[in-house]
Amino acid sequence: MGLLRGLARTAAIAGTATAVSNRVSRRQGGRWAAKDQQAQEQQAQDAQQQPQYAQQQPQYAQPQYAPPPAASSTDDMLEQLQKLGELKTAGVLTEEEFQAQKVKILAR
Repeated sequence: MGLLRGLARTAAIAGTATAVSNRVSRRQGGRWAAKDQQAQEQQAQDAQQQPQYAQQQPQYAQPQYAPPPAASSTDDMLEQLQKLGELKTAGVLTEEEFQAQKVKILAR
């Protein structure tokens, strides 16, 4: 009985963590794609508005930097904490496991 409960607990935690991780990755990817698209549109508008003589000047390459990782939003953290609370209430997580996961979420 204890082994089965331990396996169920592990499966629930792993499933929740995977779902949360995938959702965060999709949101970040969408945000970065939207920012890239806005930047490209802005560059196209700027290029059209520049006078002809400005386009004849040499263009220097701008260094390309990776966008900084998006900070976890408050909504994401609250959602994760709510799910942890539900798992604890359902008896899947012990108090110690709940506290450890809560600390990890709040530390981000």
